[in-house]
Amino acid sequence: MKQLIQNYKTGELKLTEVPVPIIKSGGVLVRNINSLVSVGTEKLMIDLAKKSLLGKAKARPDLVKQVINKVKTDGLIEAYKASMSRLDNPVPLGYSCAGKVMEVGNGVDEFRVGDKVACFGSGYASHSEVVFIPKNLCVKIPENVNFESAAFVGLGAVALHGVRMAEVRLGDNIVIIGLGLLGLIAVQLVKASGGNVLGVDIDKEKVSLALKLGADEGVVLGRENVISKVEKFSKGYGADAVIILASTDSNQPIELAAEIARERAKIVVPGMVKLDLPRKVFYEKELQFVISRSTGPGIYDYIYEEKGVDYPISYVRWTEKRNMQEFLELVGKGKVRLNDFITHRNNIEEAEKAYQMIIGKSSEKYIGVLLSYNEDKNLSEKIDLKKDVSVETGKAAEKTKINIGMIGAGLFAKTTLLPLFKKYPFVNLCGIATASGSSSRHAGEKFGFDYCTSKYESLLDDEKIDCIIISTRHNLHARLVIDSLKKGKDVFVEKPLALTCGELEEIIEAWKKNKGKLMVGFNRRFSPFSVKAKEWLGEECGPMVINCRVNAGFVPKDSWVQDLGEGGGRIVGEVCHFIDLIQYFTGSLPVKVFAETISGEKGKYLNEDNLVINVKMKDGSVASITYVANGDKSFPRERIEMFGGGKVCVIDDFKLMTFICSGKKKRMKKFGIDRGYYNEFEVFFSAVKDDKPIPVDFEEYVFTTLATFGIMESIRTGAPVDIDNKILKL
Repeated sequence: MKQLIQNYKTGELKLTEVPVPIIKSGGVLVRNINSLVSVGTEKLMIDLAKKSLLGKAKARPDLVKQVINKVKTDGLIEAYKASMSRLDNPVPLGYSCAGKVMEVGNGVDEFRVGDKVACFGSGYASHSEVVFIPKNLCVKIPENVNFESAAFVGLGAVALHGVRMAEVRLGDNIVIIGLGLLGLIAVQLVKASGGNVLGVDIDKEKVSLALKLGADEGVVLGRENVISKVEKFSKGYGADAVIILASTDSNQPIELAAEIARERAKIVVPGMVKLDLPRKVFYEKELQFVISRSTGPGIYDYIYEEKGVDYPISYVRWTEKRNMQEFLELVGKGKVRLNDFITHRNNIEEAEKAYQMIIGKSSEKYIGVLLSYNEDKNLSEKIDLKKDVSVETGKAAEKTKINIGMIGAGLFAKTTLLPLFKKYPFVNLCGIATASGSSSRHAGEKFGFDYCTSKYESLLDDEKIDCIIISTRHNLHARLVIDSLKKGKDVFVEKPLALTCGELEEIIEAWKKNKGKLMVGFNRRFSPFSVKAKEWLGEECGPMVINCRVNAGFVPKDSWVQDLGEGGGRIVGEVCHFIDLIQYFTGSLPVKVFAETISGEKGKYLNEDNLVINVKMKDGSVASITYVANGDKSFPRERIEMFGGGKVCVIDDFKLMTFICSGKKKRMKKFGIDRGYYNEFEVFFSAVKDDKPIPVDFEEYVFTTLATFGIMESIRTGAPVDIDNKILKL
């Protein structure tokens, strides 16, 4: 299918053939009929993409600060790689569209296949032939509203929320600054609310159009005296509210708004303008200043938008979904007219031509630009990226190369894993699957895969593929491991192995019944520092005392990582690394865990992200893990201290190690951090190629996972928890 993609690294805007996205729980697949170009917002995005790195840095100093913090914690090289990968990530343009439902996901009961729907959401309702839309970002189209009008739903909801924030009452005098798409819609919404409207714009034609759509007065900025016009319009009092819907880096709109507003008036800003507030006039008039946040309550709320949990109407009358629906109802009733400012209609195949006009390479004037899509076109879930591909097949023991299939291509996969894979000459990157067609195509082309797809089943059914690499969100790991093993594939899965005991039991059963190898991404045991530490300490140093201090950094409460159903939380998802590392150093399994978290007012930090864990090992060793999220990012992330047999070994951030024995010191040092990723995959790929066992007992993966579950239980009960191995049934 066709999708319009913006690359922030190169500035390239391109219509790309990508796999159709997959259906997911909580949403619907929609085949687009029309999508609307938000000319103001999207032009700003394109302009930013075309800036140099320095220009981007000046435009987004907030992101520069994040990069500086990452340099302090992970070093310059890692920070650079992560920043470049984010810039290189393909961004689908568009956020407002309309079409027909072609598939309904689990947990969705308000939509049926064939329903006509309007959709909103950046990263969802894009300029694409097919889109996946969470159910709270999708509404049914009224019978008397066509697809072209319904495609305005996103901008309509933005304008409607801005008008609601202005609290327009019958007879209020409202000034709207900026008469682009949003401004022209807002003019009609204010009139529908019973207010009087004066529109302001630098474009005479837009002012004339606003008057045609119902504005009581209009002013051409720069040609007419705005202040005198507003005085006359408001009978000398000034505007009751000013809504700024302009898109400019100038401070003029906010200064003008303050000047024309009456005392104690409200100034609402849904638009993208400079906001250096003139304090003197704001103070003297005691003005209210409000930023209107997009489409209304629910926007940017992960639980609302992605999980589909609605706000009760008795507590939140107008959510973003209800604003979307109400806007379409107003269109259906004729209270909002849209045809008057649709200036251009282009097929998706001509999208790049339309954007050339928007970024100023044409003198044509435009307001409403619609894209249309071909309903009868066949769509594909798989795209071949190379022609005449020759891959080696046969018994693993006879192979000189292995073919891998990759599931998932998030930031970690693209910055850490995939660049590594190209360093192994005996590895062929065969197929890659991601839920998003654009990310699948981009990663496939960038890293040299033979094909890309949105359905992971295509990889499992591909007889050429020897092993599957899984790097998805955590809740998908168990199912993908089980499905891959059942298909006879060797499997590497990033941690964690499972989120529940039920998932772990299923994995154990699948592993026992199928011949595929299984390796979990506990990379730290493969770090040169870990390997050398174990060598220096020797076999006879136990029982040991081990201290692990992890300055993990803050992760917001609403991150998917913290969602127990999706990320599993940081104990299951991250602390598992250090349980595995302790097993590696002691050569023993955990038998008991006890954990305590901080307590009191949580604030922005989760108590469970700040804790001390005690671990008792089968050989008598003891270990503690201090895991914190409330530290400072610039402080080193990890320190491992090991004591045993009259020896001491300390690993600092996997770039410096000190070993002390009999009063003598020796050191190992590297310029950068080496947490063992390269060695880990060399071990895995070699095992697959040579058909040799994975050098980590499966039992260790199970006990690591059980230990993290035990830590969670210990926090709940306040008591030590024995690690029960009955689940193994080996």
